Amino acid sequence: MQIKSPFLLKLPISKEVVSVLISALDSVDPYVVVKNNIDITNEILSISNHSYSLRDIKRIYLIGAGKAAQQMALGVKDKLHDHIISGLVVVKHVDPFIENKLTPQIKTVIGNHPIPDKSSLESTRQLISLVNDLNEDDLVICVISGGGSALLTYPFERVGLNGLQNMTKSLLRCGAEIGEINTIRKHLDGIKGGGLARIVYPAQIVTLNLSDVIGDPLDMIASGPTVADPTTFADALIIVKKYDLKEEISKKVFTRLTEGACGNIPETLKPLDPILLNTRNIVVANNSIAAEAAMKAAQKAGFNSAVLTTFMKGEAQSVGSLMGNIVKVMEHGTMPLPKPSCMIIGGETTVTIKGRGKGGRNQEIALAVAIEIAGLERVCIVTLATDGEDGPTDAAGAVVTGETIKLGRDLGLSAHQFLRNNDSYHYFDRLDSLIVTGPTGTNVNDLAFLFAY
Repeated sequence: MQIKSPFLLKLPISKEVVSVLISALDSVDPYVVVKNNIDITNEILSISNHSYSLRDIKRIYLIGAGKAAQQMALGVKDKLHDHIISGLVVVKHVDPFIENKLTPQIKTVIGNHPIPDKSSLESTRQLISLVNDLNEDDLVICVISGGGSALLTYPFERVGLNGLQNMTKSLLRCGAEIGEINTIRKHLDGIKGGGLARIVYPAQIVTLNLSDVIGDPLDMIASGPTVADPTTFADALIIVKKYDLKEEISKKVFTRLTEGACGNIPETLKPLDPILLNTRNIVVANNSIAAEAAMKAAQKAGFNSAVLTTFMKGEAQSVGSLMGNIVKVMEHGTMPLPKPSCMIIGGETTVTIKGRGKGGRNQEIALAVAIEIAGLERVCIVTLATDGEDGPTDAAGAVVTGETIKLGRDLGLSAHQFLRNNDSYHYFDRLDSLIVTGPTGTNVNDLAFLFAY
């Protein structure tokens, strides 16, 4: 893993900061965490705390979707080898090296993210055709990670791909939280909200989840394709009304949600459904694991460290201002930890887009922090999307110090103006302050690292 950031590399604590970032990402390596959860001994397949007798299983299939699906699938394959009869995973970016290791048993296909497209639909159709005619003595191992909601797409006929695309765009634009977005997705898409569990039934299915949702609610990770759904059509309709989206979305989408809320359309898979007796779900990695690893790495590097929270959420600019105030306290040197100190914050924010600029939630947080800490000495803040993709940009986040605003002003840049225009990417690009990792192969939300030294 190589972290590129000219500005960061000039800082006196650059080596320590980079080691903390890499430790966080390494701790949630999809290949490693999946392998660590699988074992075969004496013809007994153990997946986390669930056991299956290989003598009783006729066929094993491997399917999955998400930004980390290839790496996760390889972790399964390297444990089960020829026990897997066939498989297919849907990803955003294909790693040719991993693809070569997965073939010929497991096929890698492409989908789009964050807006599903025809490739997502076609890939999902291929996945469904692989597992829609199974028997009771078959086992499906499913690997799910962030991005799965868009990559695994099978809209109901009356909704159509266009209806789902427009709804997704509207929800992203208005700053809806991921839980709200997925609640609506589950009621417009046949594979979400337990839909995949219905498709593979009566086969058994065990799902390994790499969580990208705060608190790890299984029904929200990739919109819960193999999990009971506690949300309803009525909940989805409330969200549409909350953001005043009725006029933006297609009539077919609104009609489906309305008819569902009236009880005229069957609900998603609910708790106590007999299908769930054949399903198991496991979280193999999450934001907390990454934050904990970062804390230990910071301590090893000589920083007094703590994880403040892994439940960060809210509007990115507001969260950034709050972080800036935390840094002010840290800079004094005694609270909440004596210097040198490192506070780690995990979670995921949202951005309500009002301008026409380019950026992502982590870059927006960083710019708001920079404004708040202007003039402070010997502080450094790094924001990071653990998948390496912060919004529609090639950056994972940004790094700021107390000098950032002055450096921008020297170049004729107004941080406030860039922030109002949601144009944090171009601000940090001018300062060489972007954090660029490329696709990391994992996805467990976002992390922020606050250093005072």
